[in-house]
Order: sequence, then C-alpha cells, then structure tokens
Amino acid sequence: MRQIMALASSALLIDLVLIQPNHPSAMSWQALRLVPLELPVLLLGCLAIGRRAVPLAALASLMLTFMIVLKLADFAIFSAFDRGFDPLADMHLLPAGVQLLSGTVGRTGVVFAGLLLLLLLASGAALLFLALRLWARTGSQLPQTPRVISGVVALMFVGLCVAEIRTALNGWTGWQPPGSAFTSRLAAEHLRDFARSHAELAAFKRAADNDPWQENSALLSRLEGRDVVIVFVESYGRAAFDNPLYGARHADTLSSGMAALETAGLVARSGWLQSPVIGGQSWLAHGTFATGLEVQDQRRYNAMLASPRQSLFSLATKAGYATAAFAPAIVMPWPEGSVLGFQSIYAAADLGYQGQPFNWVTMPDQYTLSAFDRIAPRGAPLMAEVALISSHAPWTPVPKMVAWDQIGDGRVFDAAAVTGPSPREVWADPDRIRDHYARALDYSLQTVLSWAALPRAKAPLLVVLGDHQAAGFVSQYGGKDVPIHLIGPPEAIALFDTWQWSPVLTPDAELAPWPMQAFRDRFLAATSATTGDGS
Repeated sequence: MRQIMALASSALLIDLVLIQPNHPSAMSWQALRLVPLELPVLLLGCLAIGRRAVPLAALASLMLTFMIVLKLADFAIFSAFDRGFDPLADMHLLPAGVQLLSGTVGRTGVVFAGLLLLLLLASGAALLFLALRLWARTGSQLPQTPRVISGVVALMFVGLCVAEIRTALNGWTGWQPPGSAFTSRLAAEHLRDFARSHAELAAFKRAADNDPWQENSALLSRLEGRDVVIVFVESYGRAAFDNPLYGARHADTLSSGMAALETAGLVARSGWLQSPVIGGQSWLAHGTFATGLEVQDQRRYNAMLASPRQSLFSLATKAGYATAAFAPAIVMPWPEGSVLGFQSIYAAADLGYQGQPFNWVTMPDQYTLSAFDRIAPRGAPLMAEVALISSHAPWTPVPKMVAWDQIGDGRVFDAAAVTGPSPREVWADPDRIRDHYARALDYSLQTVLSWAALPRAKAPLLVVLGDHQAAGFVSQYGGKDVPIHLIGPPEAIALFDTWQWSPVLTPDAELAPWPMQAFRDRFLAATSATTGDGS
C-alpha cells in the first residue's frame, strides 16, 4: 500500500509539471482537467525499461525542469508583452526586470527571490528524478509480461503525442487525438519559432536596405523651418479611452487641455497607431516610429541599427534640422542614439535635475519639458524626441503639477517624491495598481497639454503619442492601439488634412489605426515638397 501511494504521488507530481500553464489566461482550475499524453510515456516507459531507465530518468527530470523555466518565462512575457518568450530577443530583459524589481522589493529582496527560485528549481529537479526512478525500480520488480505491455502502451502514447504535436504545428485537420501533449508541443513550437525568426530577420534586413526617402531633395520643406517635437507618453494606450476604469478621468483632462490649446491659438488632430509591442520595450516602438520598419523584438532592433535604413531624424539632419533626444530614463551610455540620427542626446544626468527621484522614474515629466525649453539646441530648425516617463511603473509616488515658472532645478518636486505609498504597498493590490497607473498617466497628459499651450514666439509642430499599451493586467484591454495627437498652429496642421483624423484630442473610435511603421513615410509625404515613393 505504501508503494502504491508513493507511485501515485510521484505520478501526480509529474502530471502537475506537464500541465503547468504558460499563459495567465490558463491559470484556472480548468487546467487541472488537462490530460497530458506524455505522462504514460514517462511512467510506463520507466516500468518497461526498469533500472536501466535511471539515466534516462535523470535526463527527463532535467528536461522537465527546463520546461518549467520556459513556461515561467512565457508566463512573464505574456503578462507583460502579450507574446511568448523568445530566448534570442528577450534575454536582455532580465537585467531590466531585476532593476525594476529592485525598485519594488529592494536589492536584498531580489537576491533572496533569486536564491529561492534556484533552490525551488533544484529541489524540483531532484523530486522529478526521484519520482521517475521510483517507477523504474518498480518496473525492475515486475515480471516480463507486464513490462512488455507497459512498453507497448508507452509507444502507443508516443504516437499520440506525435499526432497531437503535428496537429498543432501544421494545422492538420485529420484525427484529433485525446488529451494533449502540451509540454512537448510547447518545446516543439519554440524550436519552430527559433527557425522562423532567422528567416524573418533576413527579410527584415532586405526591407531595411531599401529606403525610398534617401534621395529626396526637399525633405520637410513644407514645414518652412518649423520645429518638430515628438513626445512619447509612456504606457499611453487605447485603454485610456475605451476602458471605463480610465476613460472618464482622461476625457476630462483631454477636454480641458483642448480648450487651453484653442485659447493659445492652436489646433489638434488625433488618430490611432498600432504599436509593435504591449506592456514594455518602449525602444522597439521608438525604433518602429522613427524608421518606418516594424521592430517587434530585439533581434529586429539590432538588425535595424545595422542596416542602412534612414530614421526620421537622420533624414531631418539631411534637411538642415538639428536633432536631439531628451531621454530622462537613460542613465547609462546609449551608443544607439547616434545611429538613430540624434546629433545631441540629453540623458538623465544631462537634464540638470536636482530633486528626488520618484522611485524608478528619475524625474517628473514637467521637469523634463521645462529642461527641454531651457537647453534644447537653437540656431537651426529642431526635430526632437522627448520621452515622458512619469507614467512608467511602479506609478508611485504620483507627481503634482506646479507653476511652470517655479520648477527651477526640480527640488520643488521633493515633497511629492517622498509622499504616498511605497511600490510594495501599491503592488500588493491589483485595484490599487490600476488606480495609481490612471493617476500617473493623467499627470503626464496634464503636463504635456499644459506645456503645449505655453506662449511661444513660433509654436512647434507637436506629435504626441503613446509608445504602447500598459501590461494586460493593468490596462484590462486587448489590442496594441495607441493614440496619437498632432498639435500646432492651423497652418501647420493643415498639412495633414488629407489624413482625416479627428479635430480634437479624442480620436474617433471608428478611425482605422495605422501601423506605427507607416507614420514615417506618411509624415514625410505630407511635409516634403516631393514625395518620391514615400506616401
């Protein structure tokens, strides 16, 4: 009886590993009803082979542990970016994740969590080996006939596994086997995707080699030397309009902002873009927007940097513009900036902020825009990119608006920087996370619209857009759409009348979103005297 209980317990352990979900939507009691086709293969195979299966049991336990890690990675990437884990493109996210987690639980907490995870994985591998070894040793005690039967049944389930994987990978519509070889299929899918990614990367490089705007001699000429300022608002997605959790709050901010713009003699047009990413990796959206190529992952980003493709900023330089990036989130060297066409790069240390950081956020958005007004290059038309980061996680504390002439070196924000709940307190409650996200995003919107309405001798053309939707558990909204607003004097905005975007800050819900990579060419076509093939 004791041996039967041990065999049942070991079978249950392996079953739980095989049915472990890799997607947040699968985290339900329904997952326990999944019948893993690999389970009979492992258990009956060990019975059939007997003690000679012990080395195979060790190998199988390591492979199952690897799949545990892969499923955890999938789960994390699906939660943040609504896609599966790509080992070639996503390994660079590990340091960024550690840095973000450090801001929430501290370095000690990160070290403890890492050690605990390693301990759990090592313990899991050991338990899986012991479970499979128990079945192998039990098989060595059985007569020949039951072992032969076990081997035959195990081979039958191998065939079922192959059929199920073939069905999933190739879209085969023939006989549907019972159960699911979920873990084996997941491994096969990742191998398939790895091979496909190389082919996609080669196609991406070919597309990058062909840029229709390189020979245009009248780039941006219709702007007549007007500055262009592109402002990315972190995690500003369509959920800000369509999700009732956020819509009413932001609608009031956009409405009052529109009134302030009109008072300042400015007009607006608004539409939708479809970002290549969800939940993070803002630089991929920035690269897509600037180059007119869809940059979905780090491999493509690296290929884009290595290609002769001209960014919007490189082309602006050819047109006689000065180009600059204002990047308060950058605290380390950024060699990619010059490749993207920025002649001047103002990272966090270059903006002169003397106030307290807002956890991960190095400085509030209002200070960033104030610093832009103070130190942006002058003497030539300017095309600049400004990244606003107050709406970046962990969304606490939320800054407060202050008078623009009181900002100074940023110490006026110190009181707000040390008040409010800690990230740990906020992130202990999903509803509280969403509330703080909404308040942080609203602060960013208030800031950029207030700044846009400030009096200037010659108003720039502002392009204000979201980089990506917030992570799914925050936005509670599907899709990759982000809003985009053009703000400027009527004569500048008239260049884009053929786009038929909404003449307010709330885009019409029925407007079809453009792929974000389409913006570069359409913007150049609208602002250049000759369009070549770029429209």
